[in-house]
Amino acid sequence: MFERPAAGERAVVVQLDLNQGKLDERLAETRMLAESAGATVEAVVQGRRSRPDSALFAGSGKVEEIGGLLREHRADLVIFNHPLSPAQQRNLERALQCRVVDRTALILDIFALRARSHEGKLQVELAQLDHLSTRLVRGWTHLERQKGGIGLRGPGETQLETDRRLLGQRVKMLKERLARIGKQRRERRRGRERRDVLSVSLVGYTNAGKSTLFNAMTKAGAYAADQLFATLDTTSRRLYVGNAGNVVLSDTVGFIRDLPHALVAAFHATLEETASADLLLHVVDSASEDRDAQIDAVNKVLAEIGAADVPQVMIFNKIDLTRAPAAVRRDECGKISRVFLSAATGEGLNLLRDALAEIALDALPAPDSASQLATTEDQIIQS
Repeated sequence: MFERPAAGERAVVVQLDLNQGKLDERLAETRMLAESAGATVEAVVQGRRSRPDSALFAGSGKVEEIGGLLREHRADLVIFNHPLSPAQQRNLERALQCRVVDRTALILDIFALRARSHEGKLQVELAQLDHLSTRLVRGWTHLERQKGGIGLRGPGETQLETDRRLLGQRVKMLKERLARIGKQRRERRRGRERRDVLSVSLVGYTNAGKSTLFNAMTKAGAYAADQLFATLDTTSRRLYVGNAGNVVLSDTVGFIRDLPHALVAAFHATLEETASADLLLHVVDSASEDRDAQIDAVNKVLAEIGAADVPQVMIFNKIDLTRAPAAVRRDECGKISRVFLSAATGEGLNLLRDALAEIALDALPAPDSASQLATTEDQIIQS
């Protein structure tokens, strides 16, 4: 479905130990990110530092090692699985004489590749421009002179100033368009609230199986794949859950650790759907050794978008890989807190449907005393 860049961009990946823990999981995730962006990982550079070098992030010795691997593998770019400051990125590119991409830029690139809806494309462009605005100086030093020559004499500003002004105008236009889309989304949401329909959003770490679960529950046919950020655009479907009637189930963008703040801000309208939900189904890849850190990363983003107080049910997916039985767990108050299932095989889906019915029935507004009295009088008359 998604067009990937032509194969051939060879990358050297840099993953330093800055006491974050779970380095193997982080490195595997970076490989997936690089491959999702269309790169081939030719070599990996690792090392340990107490803190990043202010000028080169990795230090001069490590940069020499990176340069050697670049030449050995004839690589095209270096991918740092860390956020780089504009100065660090500029210094690294000068030292290595090649493109240097940090974690933020890599994730933005994948989002640009995945975006399909008009809203999604606007959101990604806004995030990219926000990231670019701090890095305009890179590669523009030859244009910082006053413009001149026939047909090129400008109104007294440098090329760099012109680009910053045009970028600012584009950012303003994108924010205005997204504000209009956000208003339309809120109006649709108010319409659902008036009909007293329980709103349920699937959230979770990227590639945890949200879209697979969404398809299994709703038969919607949303795109699902074993790749990072397969879903960017929110998809909603009505789901019948027996005596409780219908609920609205929404599939949303996956989260990831160190999600760029620019993306969270740009996707505000989409993420509002999550913050305004009545219930979050937090889908967890139970087969991942790093699942606890992934749960924490998702909860951190939920807090950032104002959804920390929305009730959650943890969905431990992929029990077909862990050989755990399908089950429902309750907290000390008797409320459903966890459901163990496999979206791929369908095992445990009936338990989730029953759980949603129970939660939806509990959430239904109690009839007021007047309507109760009228119902009782009708029953007496009929009898």
